[in-house]
Amino acid sequence: MFLEIDKKDKNSIALIDSGDDCATYGEIIDFGASFYNCIKKRTLIFVLCSNCVGAVMGYLGSMMNRIVPLMLSDSMDSKQMENLIHIYRPEYIWKPENMVGDKEKVAFSGRSYALVSTGLSSYPLYEELSLLLTTSGSTGSPKLVRHSYENLEAQARNISEFFELDHKERPMVDLPINYTYGLSVLNSHLYSGATILLTSRNVLDLNYWAFLKKENATSFTNVPYSYEILKKLHVFQMELPSLKTFSQGGGKLNEELHKEFAEYALRTGRRFIVTYGQTEGSARMAYLPAEYAIKKCGSIGKAIPNGHLFLVDEDGKEIDEPNVVGEMVYQGPNVTLGYAKTGEDLILGDERHGILYTGDMVKRDEEGFYYIVGRKKRFLKLCGYRISLDECEDMIKAAFHIECACVGNDEYMNIYVTTMQDHDGIRKYISAKTKMNSNVFRVLYLERLPRNEAGKILYSKLQ
Repeated sequence: MFLEIDKKDKNSIALIDSGDDCATYGEIIDFGASFYNCIKKRTLIFVLCSNCVGAVMGYLGSMMNRIVPLMLSDSMDSKQMENLIHIYRPEYIWKPENMVGDKEKVAFSGRSYALVSTGLSSYPLYEELSLLLTTSGSTGSPKLVRHSYENLEAQARNISEFFELDHKERPMVDLPINYTYGLSVLNSHLYSGATILLTSRNVLDLNYWAFLKKENATSFTNVPYSYEILKKLHVFQMELPSLKTFSQGGGKLNEELHKEFAEYALRTGRRFIVTYGQTEGSARMAYLPAEYAIKKCGSIGKAIPNGHLFLVDEDGKEIDEPNVVGEMVYQGPNVTLGYAKTGEDLILGDERHGILYTGDMVKRDEEGFYYIVGRKKRFLKLCGYRISLDECEDMIKAAFHIECACVGNDEYMNIYVTTMQDHDGIRKYISAKTKMNSNVFRVLYLERLPRNEAGKILYSKLQ
């Protein structure tokens, strides 16, 4: 069974959410049987997620029965959702009961969620296709990452191994479970028989900390933006006796902040573990062991167990020398099958064969530790979510009928426009579309965008 859930103590609590719902491992198995009895075949469904027991039950009910879920935020823009439904034709949608329309047909319900029939017929599915995740955060891109069952099982095993997880763990999971990083925390701890603490609240909410303390959370996993907030909240002075592990991923952490948390962990007898990953690698592909957190400050570490990292130059030749920048390549069983851009793509097999060119420009030191120095492709990680600059440009152009160019780094995005009007409206629009704080977007005026002779924008001139 998926993640060996059937081998866990059936009476042990698997899930607790901040809405006071909970489920045992035995209840997950029973729910999975009821879930399948309403569907009775392998097909595609959409799971609309918040971090609650109901959403996780729909995900696990699908995975245990070889039903393929596409994990999406329950707050996704309705037009984006309609577009994905049109492209991929899910046969069912697992959604919160309060989102069910009067005319929708409910096939099954439980845990404040409902399984709604769409009346559509699913496209043929590749035999080993297990899961679909979006590639670019919350922009609603139709481009999906196709996972196999082995990808997710290997990911859970590997993470469980290098974090040394067991059934006594009680991780806080506030990263969205439709986000590869949040889902990897969920999967690895289920594989380990732990009790997962689910919440959609964030660290600025007092109820978040009340829940963490009440349930004796043992680990905190989050992105650089959350660590910046933690420092402002004076987490170093907080009484958090149950917390023993702080883990960071979802983008590069500022080295000064990395050092401060590493020193805090050492001083208080905790672990601070930095990880690196991508959706295309089923989340995490590298980690920096806690004992190197200070000595190798700023590094993403080395490959996870059963994985392999190496660098290649522009000609694809492997780089053997230390401190030479090249594109980082990962090889391992957690490398996903490839992408889907249309419903017809769901029948495609393994296009990567265990090798992933990450698009990250990286150097390796004399001791084999890797350091990210930049990105090869036009993506940012804002607040821990990967965002496509090109997709943001397309949305702004379509909505405002203007020229624009987007560039930036993992702290902010600059949006260059050729109009002096409605800059605040543009910023609020892209903030709403991506569901990110408007403070990470800056709209700047240019009389004309720099272009080459072929008319392509010269982004290097805008950095």
